[in-house]
Amino acid sequence: MTGKVTNVLMCGVGGQGVILASDILAEAALRAGFDVKKSEVHGMSQRGGSVVTHVRFGAAVHSPLIRKGEADILVAFELVEALRYLDSLSSQAVAVVDDVKRVPTTVSSGPFTYPADPAGLLKERVPTTLIDCSAVAKALGSVRMANTVLLGALSKKVDIPGSVWREAISQKVPRGTEEANMRAFEEGRRLAGGA
Repeated sequence: MTGKVTNVLMCGVGGQGVILASDILAEAALRAGFDVKKSEVHGMSQRGGSVVTHVRFGAAVHSPLIRKGEADILVAFELVEALRYLDSLSSQAVAVVDDVKRVPTTVSSGPFTYPADPAGLLKERVPTTLIDCSAVAKALGSVRMANTVLLGALSKKVDIPGSVWREAISQKVPRGTEEANMRAFEEGRRLAGGA
C-alpha cells in the first residue's frame, strides 16, 4: 500500500444512486485495507438537484474533503454534472461518466441552458470513459442499477481487487438485488476494458 491518497469525486442528480455508489466505494476501499474518509452533499437531491460526494482513501487520510484541483477521478452520473466539477480535477485526473442527459433543476427551472455536446466538451478537458450505463442497466433488468454499472467501470481505475468490490456490493445493495447488481458491475468492468 502506497502513501498516496486517491481522491474520487462523485456527482449526479438526485435519485441516480450517487450516495449508494459512494457508500460501496468507501466499503470496498475499507475492505481493501485503506484508511477511508467520505463526505456528501445532497441538499435538493430529492427534487432532482445536484448530489456530490467525496471519497478519499489511502494509507492515512486526514480530511474527508477533496480540495479544488485535487480530484484524481471524477465519477459522474450525468454529463452536465461532470462538466460542473471539471475545476475540481487534478491535471492527471480521469473521468468515468454515464453517457446520459438528465436535465437538472438548475437548467429546467432557471436561466441556464444544457450544452449541445456535453460529451465532446468533457473529452476535450479530461481523459474520459463514457458508457451509457443507464441503457446497460435497463437491458439487464432495471435502470436503477446504472450506478453499479458505473462502479464496474470505476473499478478498472483504482487499486481495489474485483473480489473486494463484489463483497462490498453484496453488503450494500438492497437485499434481493445482489445477483442483478453483480451482473451490472461485471458489465461495467467489461465495457471499461483495460487491465
